[in-house]
Amino acid sequence: MLEIILCRTCGNAYPADDDLPQVCPICADERQYLRDDGQVWLRSSEIVGEHEFTLVEPEPRATRIDVTPQSGIGQKTMLITTDGGNLLWEPSGYTDDAMLQAVADRGGVAAVASSHPHLVGAAVVWAREFGTPFYFNTDDRRWITHPDPSIELWQDRREILPGLTLVQAGGHFPGSSVAHWADGADGRGVLLTGDTIAVAANRTATFMRSYPNYLPLSPRLVRQIVDAVEPYAYDRIYSAFGSSIDSDARRVVAESADRYIGWATDAIRDPDERSLVISPVS
Repeated sequence: MLEIILCRTCGNAYPADDDLPQVCPICADERQYLRDDGQVWLRSSEIVGEHEFTLVEPEPRATRIDVTPQSGIGQKTMLITTDGGNLLWEPSGYTDDAMLQAVADRGGVAAVASSHPHLVGAAVVWAREFGTPFYFNTDDRRWITHPDPSIELWQDRREILPGLTLVQAGGHFPGSSVAHWADGADGRGVLLTGDTIAVAANRTATFMRSYPNYLPLSPRLVRQIVDAVEPYAYDRIYSAFGSSIDSDARRVVAESADRYIGWATDAIRDPDERSLVISPVS
């Protein structure tokens, strides 16, 4: 297995034989953060055995790979199995031989992709292992931390396997995207959304520039995201961290966007709000 260096905070991979930056640029950006004790680098061979993985099947032909304890940001990797090949979506930074073999036993990988630069993890390891492209949106190319010939840049939309299409929606990053799985949810369609469309605790949708730092998106960008996915039939959403909208997701996304924009533009107000007259302090 290819040796890599991981940023402990975000879990993104760097080449093992290159000079490392003083601080991971992903974590130095306003959308991310470093832990209180600063930048820590982890060599992949030295953390083998420190994590375990389990396979969960939320629906037929979809396998979620859960890594415990959490590695990096803690995204839940999804393996989508189709007759034309399998998509590995948003791999964790932690990878070991047993995980690679478990995926090989399920038909291997024909494409690797993620929604945005935060959730790339060890994508190059998987692409190299299975001799497949790692699809990375060209508008986010300055955030590539592990340059490699396996990286294939794309833009706007790209059918990477029959019935599996990457759709650029922007928002969280300019290249933020979703994966549309046409045959998912018994043929009603599934979106794998990462942080492009996040699933909130009440199973509505939300949209942010930074989730940990509470930076909102503009109404313009929220509308752009909804418009980008509108042409696609989908009834279910799987987000980055194991939460889902199991049915009627298209309606939920549209109503959630309207609510978000309403609050952001002051078109919606709390019914208990009263006008406050603020007197100047003398």
